[in-house]
Amino acid sequence: MADISSEQVKRLRDQTGAGMMDCKRALTEAGGEFDRAVEVLRTKGLATAAKKAERAANQGLIGSYIHAGGRIGVLIEVNCETDFVARNEEFLQLVHDLAMQVAAANPAWVSREQAPAEVVENERRILKAQAETESGGKKPPQVIEKIAEGRLDKFFKERCLLEQAYIKDPDRTVKDLMAEKIAKIGENISVGRFARFAVGEGGPKAG
Repeated sequence: MADISSEQVKRLRDQTGAGMMDCKRALTEAGGEFDRAVEVLRTKGLATAAKKAERAANQGLIGSYIHAGGRIGVLIEVNCETDFVARNEEFLQLVHDLAMQVAAANPAWVSREQAPAEVVENERRILKAQAETESGGKKPPQVIEKIAEGRLDKFFKERCLLEQAYIKDPDRTVKDLMAEKIAKIGENISVGRFARFAVGEGGPKAG
């Protein structure tokens, strides 16, 4: 069993925000390997978040972010369970970071479930046609279907806020970030909607 130092525990706590004992247990489980310990905590955080996701989140804030000298603006609604958490510094920072994410990555929807069925079907038809053209008619329909679905999954990861790579840490998704904050803050947190405005685009992108 690896000897876990207080410096290792402190470093893991500083990065993840988890409790001291949770960090020590994670490092022990990971045999002292820091990155593995982060993954252990992340996995447990996701499990905690899944339980809390069933609870109603009727409080929260409308956050805003202006970027590029006033040429891009974002409004975003982030919900939590209590007004107390809505005033919490950690929650306020999350709202700000999510607004920055929308400004930088320009998602169309919060999640893939919000994508209109007609948009998804049209994208699927286009991707299947592309795959068929690229194959020159040499691949069977089930292979073409699999290729198209893989590309559709990539489309969702680019266009859905929760599935995008987090701009401050591309190794994580926004959903990972949310799950970690849920585990740390102790309440269900969700993105209600957002609107992104860019000068010259003629209208907002809404979620």
